[in-house]
Amino acid sequence: MKALVYTGKQELEYREAADPSPQGDDCLIRVASVGICGSDMHAYLGHDERRPAPLILGHEAAGVVVAGPGEGRRVTVNPLVSCMRCAACASGRENLCPHRQIISMPPRQGAFAQYVCLPQRNLVEIPDGFADDKAALAEPLACGWHAVKLAMRALHQPARECVALVLGGGAIGVGAALSLQAKGFASATVAEAHAGRREFSRSRIALNCVHPDELEGSQFDLVIDAVGLAATRRVASSLARPGGVIVHIGLGEAEGGLDIRRMTLQEITFIGTYTYTMQDFRDTAAAMFDGRLGALDWCDIRPLAEGGEAFADLYHGRVDAPKIILNPDHA
Repeated sequence: MKALVYTGKQELEYREAADPSPQGDDCLIRVASVGICGSDMHAYLGHDERRPAPLILGHEAAGVVVAGPGEGRRVTVNPLVSCMRCAACASGRENLCPHRQIISMPPRQGAFAQYVCLPQRNLVEIPDGFADDKAALAEPLACGWHAVKLAMRALHQPARECVALVLGGGAIGVGAALSLQAKGFASATVAEAHAGRREFSRSRIALNCVHPDELEGSQFDLVIDAVGLAATRRVASSLARPGGVIVHIGLGEAEGGLDIRRMTLQEITFIGTYTYTMQDFRDTAAAMFDGRLGALDWCDIRPLAEGGEAFADLYHGRVDAPKIILNPDHA
């Protein structure tokens, strides 16, 4: 098969690779659409020791089952494979499974390829008429959906009375903002420093997207950090109102930023959130399919063969859209 292979720091090769071999109840999926995630970018830059080269990256995918249970179904894929036997899995928190694996991280190759393997339980069928490029957004949108769900449990008033802020206008931040709207929050503001992305979010997605400098003096019941840098954690610490909640999704850097003294004195709740549960993924897909998360027409679509240029464009800030979707060539 053809695949986009990460071969070293800032190096990607579009080349022949071995076809994946389904194991157990795995399905073989012909990939139709696959998104570039921030974690793929971290690996590309040599910042993720969990993703050593050579490796096929990519975990935000949709396609069609060509072998295994449900052959012929169009599906979007939950890339997180858990054991389904441990206490975390038994409690419905499969994302915390100590044996979890994710495609694009050894031992599982990713979806920047013509084919990928996943267990049948990780697949959600796509309804007729719903585009593959949109279906591939289920994974990043599920991250925001899960984050908002956890936040709602910690807030001390109903969502309709809460004002929320999302730091970061990439796909994770956009997904969080759309989830806030779908779940009835009083308002949802997105803060994004990149001018092109900010204007794109306003004009194409109809989000209230502002420059971070415009937030000075504001206070929010909920702050979602979809970036995860020391600088954004510092902003979150300062803008969460007393008794408010900070939910942290981003993995930009590991240390610094939180104002622990203010958070303690003002009883601000901090929640770390990782991916989503299987139920969250299914619920997100259902919300996408019935239109609760909007038109989902805000992606930059490119051929997989041009994936190297797409990564370079992201690195150099030349992309305004929150997400690039790559389409493999199945010819």
